[in-house]
Amino acid sequence: MKTFLTALIMGTCGALAVFTSFSLHWPTWVMFIAWVSYYLFGRSLKTAAISLVQIASGIIMGIIMQSSAMGLSGLIGPLGFPVMVFILIGSLAYISKVKLLSNIPAWFIGLIIFFGVHPVIEPVAIIEIFIPIVAGFMFAFLNDNAVSLASRLSGNLN
Repeated sequence: MKTFLTALIMGTCGALAVFTSFSLHWPTWVMFIAWVSYYLFGRSLKTAAISLVQIASGIIMGIIMQSSAMGLSGLIGPLGFPVMVFILIGSLAYISKVKLLSNIPAWFIGLIIFFGVHPVIEPVAIIEIFIPIVAGFMFAFLNDNAVSLASRLSGNLN
């Protein structure tokens, strides 16, 4: 019964997330990347908030990478982008020494989201990326807590 209840909750949360994403024309995969991040990086609102800062930092790094590479490419041609990647990814060795920014996989998730969505580099387009990210964390939080509650309740029934 416990497994059935867990499956029911997970399926319902996943279906609701996909319905919401499709209805609002969000990139569904971005929402699920955030959902996975919730579980990978600690399963609490506090760790989700810290992960969100690091994912946002990765997105900002992607913006800097792309913007700088365009200018640098004018000087050194096709090597502009690889040089910027080298410099900025290399800087993570130092940036990750700051406790709040230490989760390198979260930075790369931000880079993956940025380069996967490939938004126009404008404030509104960048801010819109965060809507499915935050929704993904919220769906994961709700799913996790509903499954935990169901587990506790079904344990009390036995």
